[in-house]
Amino acid sequence: MVRKTRVWLPNHFYHIVSRGNRKDLLFKDPEDYRIFLYILQQVYEKHSFELAAYCLMNNHFHLQLRSKDQPISKIMSLVNKQYATYFNSRYELTGHVFEKRYFDEPLNSSANMLEVSRYIHLNPLKANLVLRPEDYPWSSYRFYFSRHNGIKSYMNLSPLVEGYPGNYKTKCKSYCDFVNAKRSVAFDEIQL
Repeated sequence: MVRKTRVWLPNHFYHIVSRGNRKDLLFKDPEDYRIFLYILQQVYEKHSFELAAYCLMNNHFHLQLRSKDQPISKIMSLVNKQYATYFNSRYELTGHVFEKRYFDEPLNSSANMLEVSRYIHLNPLKANLVLRPEDYPWSSYRFYFSRHNGIKSYMNLSPLVEGYPGNYKTKCKSYCDFVNAKRSVAFDEIQL
């Protein structure tokens, strides 16, 4: 069966989701999460891209990603291949690590960007892993919630906060208020 060609819009962010094969775990311990973030950094250094939001869950991950120079498919191929190689080697496995090709959806408006980022950042609450999004260590939410020295060079917070008034700190607080305003609302609004 022939795969449908991916559409790449260089100036658009995409919501990307990749799941473990058969919904198996992608991240079994903190080292796996750290290695995935390290792989993102390594790919970024060779093929520049931007992340506005991310969340690494135990059996899938979400990225809100834009690549202006390379097709998204190139970035994701490198990330998923390198992580699969690491994962299979570490756990002495063979075969597919990821369920299928990653899901991608172009985000065509600021409102869409904000809604998807909120969905991404509230994923750990939906899974009952934490009570507050700022408590989840494998999400970009903490970069918006407070000044964080460990922000990665591939992170670009501006697309999600630029529409809010005030200085940068005030903009980030407004964004966090937006995310937290929907904690109790059903998560099924965004269909994958």
